Amino acid sequence: METVLKVKDVSKRYKNNRGVRDVSLELAAGDIFGLIGPNGAGKTTLLKMIAGLLRPDGGTVELFGRPAEERFEQAMSQVGCVIEAAGVYPNLSACDQLRQAARFYPNVARSRIDRVLEQVGLYAYRKEKAGGYSLGMKQRLALAGALLHEPKLVILDEPANGLDMEGMAELREAIRRLAAEDGVAFLLSSHLVNDLGTIATRIGIMSEGSMIRTELVQAELWGPMSLEHYALAQIREDREKSCHE
Repeated sequence: METVLKVKDVSKRYKNNRGVRDVSLELAAGDIFGLIGPNGAGKTTLLKMIAGLLRPDGGTVELFGRPAEERFEQAMSQVGCVIEAAGVYPNLSACDQLRQAARFYPNVARSRIDRVLEQVGLYAYRKEKAGGYSLGMKQRLALAGALLHEPKLVILDEPANGLDMEGMAELREAIRRLAAEDGVAFLLSSHLVNDLGTIATRIGIMSEGSMIRTELVQAELWGPMSLEHYALAQIREDREKSCHE
């Protein structure tokens, strides 16, 4: 299985002494990796370093078998990202937004725009201006933009933010299908831990800037507990260890 992403001992420290410390992870084609942890654990910082939005203080990021800084534009042409706020142009329709985005990539067929809008459940609203969209619809439009160029790796920070029950179900189904049928790898960060556990093949638990545990997703691992309770137990245990060191 092709290795899509390899992160080795990546660190980033801010002036307030928070950030990320010696984090490693690896994704192969078709993996769905769920990144969980409390606010301030370093999840978004990690995603930004992988996407090239922040420069690590140390460690390495490899995309598709090459260091990320080597032929960076070519590597990122195979990556789709939605990190933090979903930015949209309020005066443009969904179709027009994606036509603008398509200009950054070669050979995006017009039919591809309709296809990704169908995948995220926005096809019926494709001619409406995005300024009238709900938060959940804006999230879906941002996801459509991330999928537009048929990437091999998709990085999503809180993708379910603002989605209703139907939207969350459609998002889960789209991610499962793309991973299983097209081999797209997903790196997801979410506060909806139990929901993430229904689609992730592996999880990584972050606490205070460190990756304290990575696991294959299997219900027998946490027994009668929910994934959320299991993750909280691991985080509390890690904090107790830190206090005694």
